[in-house]
Amino acid sequence: MHLTAQPCAPGPGRLTEGPVWHAAHGDLLWVDITAGLVHRGDLVDRDDDSGLPDLRLTTTVGLDRPVGAVAPCASGGLIAAAGTTFLRIDEAGAMSEFVAPAVPDDGTPRRMNDAKCDPRGRLLAGTMAYDTTADAGALYRLDPDGTVTTLLRQVSISNGLGWSPDGRQLYYADSPTRRVDVFDYDATTGALSNRRPFADTGPAGLPDGLAVDTEGRVWVAVWGAGQVRAYTADGELYAVVTVPASQVSSCAFAGPGLDLLMITTAAEGLTARQLAAEPDAGRIFVCRPGSRGVPVPPFADDPARSLSYSTSPHEPRGSV
Repeated sequence: MHLTAQPCAPGPGRLTEGPVWHAAHGDLLWVDITAGLVHRGDLVDRDDDSGLPDLRLTTTVGLDRPVGAVAPCASGGLIAAAGTTFLRIDEAGAMSEFVAPAVPDDGTPRRMNDAKCDPRGRLLAGTMAYDTTADAGALYRLDPDGTVTTLLRQVSISNGLGWSPDGRQLYYADSPTRRVDVFDYDATTGALSNRRPFADTGPAGLPDGLAVDTEGRVWVAVWGAGQVRAYTADGELYAVVTVPASQVSSCAFAGPGLDLLMITTAAEGLTARQLAAEPDAGRIFVCRPGSRGVPVPPFADDPARSLSYSTSPHEPRGSV
């Protein structure tokens, strides 16, 4: 299956990433990593015959450091993986330090990259070196009580993150490997085991952010290829979404029925000639892939509200 994504209205960002559907608010969150910006936008009607919605930017919060990703909190506000720390951002946009992982003190500057909540509402977040030094990053798990556990070491560019519909498998990409791996995931403890290859993106590009649908297919943004590729649970290629911007950074299912695929891209690092050839680089794109996404829970810092969260894409509940 071949699809083509359409650009949305918000202007291009530098390194647009981390889309996540905020079910309780009914809108989309995303970040511009190196600009340190957290954006929020509504789905609105599009003035064409595509049958797709557009996106309207509603608010932007500027942080004092790069921001790899954000997630809604069950208690309200957001949790952000920013700089080398975890921050809270309240409903008014005020920022406060929450907790920081023990990052190696070896003189290598690092930052948070991709992050996402697991089925129990714990936040997994990875790091990378600014200069992409090999093996300088790690993958951490942040529990709602502020405990940080190192899950993986010697990671180069931590990316991906998505769980199978039953929560028993975690899909993960260390981008320079050009491969998405899969782990067995213990939903009770948050422990990883039995790492093995899942899908190879090959010479076309690097696997970046990903999303999982209710049939267990894994939709992978392929940086450098101008594509999102979907793989079946067996790792076979299922669909290709063409995106008219080469640096495709992430994707997420969105909308009340989680039937839209929102795709982020980046302009950072492109030459003037490349930017002229890709005028929409850095924008968000949308397509309707004929699949529905697995809901991503909020950060479970309020057990009562977290327990009321529904895993149905049709009935999101709980105040965030």
